[in-house]
Amino acid sequence: MKNLYAFLALILLFSCQPKTETQTEPIHEPSKPRTIVTTDGEIDDVDSFIRMLLYANEFRIEGLIYSSSMWHYKGDGKGTLFTSEMEMTKNMYGAKTDLRWPGVEWMNPLLDAYAEVYPKLSQHAEGFPTADYLRSIVRVGNIDFEGEMEVDTDGSDFIKTKLLDEDMEPIYLQVWGGTNTIARALKSIEDQYKNTPEWQSIYQKVVDKAIIYAILDQDATYRKYIAPNWPDLKIYYNSSQFWCFAYAWKRAVPESQHYLFEGKFMGEEIINNHGPLLKQYYSYGDGQKQEGDDEHIHGDPTKLVNAQWGTFGVYDFISEGDSPAYLHLINVGLDNLDHPEWGGWGGRLVQSTEQPNRWEDGKGVLDYSPFKDTLDATYPQVRWLEAVQQDFAARADWCVKDFAEANHPPVVKALGTSRLLAKPGENLTLEIETSDPDGDTLETKFWIYKEVGTYSGEANIAVEGNQAKVQLDAQSTGTLHVIAEVKDNGIHPMTRYVRFVVDVKSSN
Repeated sequence: MKNLYAFLALILLFSCQPKTETQTEPIHEPSKPRTIVTTDGEIDDVDSFIRMLLYANEFRIEGLIYSSSMWHYKGDGKGTLFTSEMEMTKNMYGAKTDLRWPGVEWMNPLLDAYAEVYPKLSQHAEGFPTADYLRSIVRVGNIDFEGEMEVDTDGSDFIKTKLLDEDMEPIYLQVWGGTNTIARALKSIEDQYKNTPEWQSIYQKVVDKAIIYAILDQDATYRKYIAPNWPDLKIYYNSSQFWCFAYAWKRAVPESQHYLFEGKFMGEEIINNHGPLLKQYYSYGDGQKQEGDDEHIHGDPTKLVNAQWGTFGVYDFISEGDSPAYLHLINVGLDNLDHPEWGGWGGRLVQSTEQPNRWEDGKGVLDYSPFKDTLDATYPQVRWLEAVQQDFAARADWCVKDFAEANHPPVVKALGTSRLLAKPGENLTLEIETSDPDGDTLETKFWIYKEVGTYSGEANIAVEGNQAKVQLDAQSTGTLHVIAEVKDNGIHPMTRYVRFVVDVKSSN
């Protein structure tokens, strides 16, 4: 049956006009979020970048900007000594003329390799941008020192133009290093318009469309400039949940799921024999060394014991600490894009009570972890790890396999509305419609995401196939989130979802 479905899919695919590498503009699909990436080029940024390219059809990448951070900066070429404003790197490095700078060429071989796998990737999903287009949106931002935002750069000007364009769809500014290039773009806008009659409308335009997604603070420019001068600008701030994708993953990931990050899985299912792009993915003991960063010793097979992070094997995962910034943008059916507090593949962030335009994780965002039998600050991200890693492996196959040979995600839709009103004690029926492009057998589960709702009581769920009957407590009110989770049985199972949100209100 799977072969029949695959054969029909191939007929449909090849009946369409094929895309070519000469395409210079991305397919404009308003339903896909706009995004710009700023990156300091650390090895974990490189690995995040490679994974992101395999998902480049899921969002509209509108800028790829080299920037600096507390860990990586170029220097001004004049021998000027710089001391970090951040306490950790100030103590670690003292005064430096430059620091672990990987240069502004490292994207080039990755985009060249992406061009090689593009014909295969494009068989499996619509909307992959060409390498030519991605090359056209690469810019160099503020890179001389950590936090440098004194001068306009090609990168800051590029961001400024996007913030001022007439497309009012939200644009997600991913911060994989410091916020300084974004800060410079905002400062340039302020300098140009602050004392003009247009200032209020320009300010409102920017804060209505820009959303910063930051992984930690890697310089002081958000705290010192952006927050005080652009207090209404939204920021999603991930300070703890990202660790299960970062260097300390062995501590954050439950031991039973370590296999998803260890060399057998990473080496066999993702890195090796999956084309030239994934072959450049950095892993432990792989023999690779990033130019410019003398602290990148992870690829040396004689140095697999790391005093800070643990003991590793060849091809073990190193880090992709920045990947949650774009995992949040992938539409897998969890409706988290406009509701980061609802949780999704990029974790769960809740609105700050002190700063209403800031969403953050930390001790205030706890999910019950069945692995630890307690509420846990990392579990809002950990709960999705198996689905995320298997999806990555499935997409790795897309780089080298034809459509008929690879797995593709199931299609899941709610029958009727997924937003419901109900009364205490009511019986509800939730139903989904499912299909699979490969003809795979599908497994459906319904479960309550208790931590993101306000429902105060218990709700019993009886599941039969694609239908769930929910019995509400006769005394309880609040918002109840029910997740329908559908997984196929292909090699590297892929999972998609529907989120039902039930608003339970008393009639009084």
